[in-house]
Amino acid sequence: MAGNSKRRGATRNAGSKKGAQVGTGGHGRKALEGKGPTPKAEDRPYHKAYKAKKRAEVEAAKKPKGRVTPRDRTSASAELAIGRNSVLEALRMNVPSTGLSIFNRIDADARITEIVSLAVEHGVHVREVTKATLDAMAGGSPHQGVALEVPSYEYADAEDLLASDAPIAVLDGIQDPRNLGAIMRSAAAFGAAGIVVPERRAAGVTVAAWKVSAGAAARIPVARATNLTRTLETYKSAGRFVIGLDAGGEVDLHESTLLGEPLVIVVGSEGAGISRLVRETCDQIVSIPIGEVESLNASVAASIALYEAGRAHRR
Repeated sequence: MAGNSKRRGATRNAGSKKGAQVGTGGHGRKALEGKGPTPKAEDRPYHKAYKAKKRAEVEAAKKPKGRVTPRDRTSASAELAIGRNSVLEALRMNVPSTGLSIFNRIDADARITEIVSLAVEHGVHVREVTKATLDAMAGGSPHQGVALEVPSYEYADAEDLLASDAPIAVLDGIQDPRNLGAIMRSAAAFGAAGIVVPERRAAGVTVAAWKVSAGAAARIPVARATNLTRTLETYKSAGRFVIGLDAGGEVDLHESTLLGEPLVIVVGSEGAGISRLVRETCDQIVSIPIGEVESLNASVAASIALYEAGRAHRR
């Protein structure tokens, strides 16, 4: 019995010594260490964000390196006229049209009735569409329930505007197509020969310009010039006088002795005004006297000058 007890005790003690460890001693440290921050979704190969990132990198690699040339905003007119006045004027002028889209629940007024009648008369395909369809066609611009598909705007030749001795408006870098549309409307109203815009870095005859012009885009020619300075020199050689509009002009517009002459009116951009080379080409820089207002909108200033020049021309 006693011997057996010693053996059992010895066995227990031996087992205790064999399994004993002195403290933790850092044992299992690697198992407890973290694996760092969780990778971003775009860095995990099996995540959809990673695949999207790779696709974006491939697309970016396809793009040309170096300086990006500003988009030519005069070269890609949208093939659409929207708004009741614009559409009606285009149909009255028999502008070639490929289709008329009209809101299927529109409240027909006199203009809508005439629009549909003229479209049918000219053999233009008429289709009724939902408001959502018209919204998508107009790109968010107010369409008043009608949209007319027309060919891309055909710009005139700048020298062709010399066929009339009426005033010519030259827009030096107008960026907002709505300003262009407003100037087109004024030019048509006051009997101008036409409008010249730069071929690059300027607003062209787009949907927005058509809309604001209220149909004048079908009646007033707009020409494009590769180089405004050279075009102005050509006009001067043909006997035209060139005046530029600027708040700090040399003389007030209504006091200019050039108003009765065959005239070219230069209107500067919304922010920078007339560029240096164009300014140096002008025969006179004129200002419009105003009260306690800092400046006039480019289209408003152009309208006033076109009115004064048109009135002098008619006299």
